[in-house]
Amino acid sequence: MNLLKSILAFIGGTILVLGVVAYIKFDLGDRMAKASKLDPKAMGAYMTMFDAVLTTGRATDAMVRRVKIDPDVSTEEVVEAMESIATDANMLQVGDSRMAEELDHNGKRQRYIRILHYCSPSIAKQFIDYSLAFGAFMPCRILIVEDKNGDRWLITMAMELMLFGGHTLPPEMMKKAEHVRSTMYKMMDLAAKGDF
Repeated sequence: MNLLKSILAFIGGTILVLGVVAYIKFDLGDRMAKASKLDPKAMGAYMTMFDAVLTTGRATDAMVRRVKIDPDVSTEEVVEAMESIATDANMLQVGDSRMAEELDHNGKRQRYIRILHYCSPSIAKQFIDYSLAFGAFMPCRILIVEDKNGDRWLITMAMELMLFGGHTLPPEMMKKAEHVRSTMYKMMDLAAKGDF
């Protein structure tokens, strides 16, 4: 009887191991085939994000781009510079959310938090026509925020995964997406120095 139990246990264990191996082999093969259809820059973009997650321990930090504002540049100069650069690139400021002014209603100083929203309606429409999910990332936003040390930062969503994280976008869409990304990054880089 013990011999029969041992044989059946061996057969059951073998079937289980073969089943797991087959699942991993076929599932991994299917995933590799799907991954091979992604944009050539996809893996680099995902690895950059994953490295940032490992470094900071926070996915949110891995999904943004930040630029420190020069202490000699006023916040209003930053806003003016970004508006000028956006206008030159045919992007509109479509919103201004003042989350916290430097002084609260009692006159007590608090840290500055403001979000400016930018969009190119014609580009936005084309991307929403391509995939409704793109609408969740619109409009493009730049956060102006003061940290605990009093330093001010410009922060926006890192757009690399949106551009390269899936199948390669059609050439005309990629050109427009890169225009939006370069405009947003240029706005931050130049405005942080008061340069426009």
